Amino acid sequence: MIRFTANHDDLSTDRGYQFKFYCDKCGNGYMSEFQASITGTTSSLLRAAGGLLGDVFSRAGNSAYEIQRAIGGRAHDQAFQTAVEEAKKHFHQCTRCGKWVCPDVCWNTNAGLCEGCAPDLEEEITASRAQAMAQAAQEQLQEKARKTDYVGDVDMGRNAKSATGQLNCPQCGERVRGGKFCASCGQPLKQEKFCSECGAQVPAGVKFCPECGGKMS
Repeated sequence: MIRFTANHDDLSTDRGYQFKFYCDKCGNGYMSEFQASITGTTSSLLRAAGGLLGDVFSRAGNSAYEIQRAIGGRAHDQAFQTAVEEAKKHFHQCTRCGKWVCPDVCWNTNAGLCEGCAPDLEEEITASRAQAMAQAAQEQLQEKARKTDYVGDVDMGRNAKSATGQLNCPQCGERVRGGKFCASCGQPLKQEKFCSECGAQVPAGVKFCPECGGKMS
């Protein structure tokens, strides 16, 4: 039985045979040693001689290559069989799933199986711990973000109340920080009443703000 028939590259040329085999799990590769072809070497020499001495040798070289093509099936199969035997020394076959895997990355030596069938316990614990830590850190960040007040200094009041909590003069519209008169136009400020919740101007004598329903002080 010839192994690796489903996972290899044929790099053979008219000069010889060479193959690259791959781990069925991770794709790591192993390249077999180059096996020179006798007919291919002969044809190359004849073609080279043809370039120096004329068409006779060149035609002979091409004929030698045609001979190689005619009998290359058997030679190719034998070369492939040799390369497979060579590659088997660099891979392990899992008796559970049948896959050929590389010993350095995908083979569980203690279990005698590939890591696809028998994962390495220490590696799994380390990977699971790292994933759990990353997930916990993300959840903690989200929880901390939910508890953080990002809009505490934003005033949602309307009209006369500014974003910093200042009132506007009912006469000129300038912001005022308090006092009895507007510093810009001199208009008395206490003659108007403003809701302490939304800052809207309200008629005198009312108990609740007509804009937001807040109780007037």
